[in-house]
Amino acid sequence: MKLILLGAPGAGKGTQAEVICEKLGIPAISTGNIIREALKNGTEMGLRAKSYMESGALVPDEVVIGIIKERLQQDDCKNGFILDGFPRTVPQAAALDEMGVEIDRVIDIEVADEAIERRLSGRRVCESCGASYHVDYKPSKVEGVCDKDGGKLIIRKDDQPETVRGRLATYHEQTEPLKEFYQKKGKLRIVEGQEEVADTTKLTLAALEA
Repeated sequence: MKLILLGAPGAGKGTQAEVICEKLGIPAISTGNIIREALKNGTEMGLRAKSYMESGALVPDEVVIGIIKERLQQDDCKNGFILDGFPRTVPQAAALDEMGVEIDRVIDIEVADEAIERRLSGRRVCESCGASYHVDYKPSKVEGVCDKDGGKLIIRKDDQPETVRGRLATYHEQTEPLKEFYQKKGKLRIVEGQEEVADTTKLTLAALEA
């Protein structure tokens, strides 16, 4: 099965990708990870991406698509894959079509912006060991102090409320139009994100069958 997971930052795509991987025995391909991998392995596309990243520019679509194409040709993708973080825009989705990649299902995990803001801005990370907490869902025993090594808990820049609002605005503007793109192809399935991860998982697995 060839799948795409859509959803705003913090909607829980990564968690659901892990579950589906295990259930279907297919790899989850996160754009960020494969770009890092291509850089590490020094592939032709990886080197092209590196030149843009070093100059602080966004890696252009054709390079990202080239890296994904290289990744999808690997053996472990023979029986399918999950794309997480790609495509981000309608032109990227159209390029995927042109590459001859036939997508079976697009699962969109819907979570209200306010819930995402609460979810992300409540995250805390230990400055020294990197352990993660959440003020509501997984608080540390002592507020602001890591249970493991007593390190100071901080909010990552990505999780600060104004950064989260900016990321959500970008998502709505650039990525949300993909819902209509795949709806027209009859491939979109919408999953309402639940408070409990297990409940979202149940709905996600049901959407694969639908």
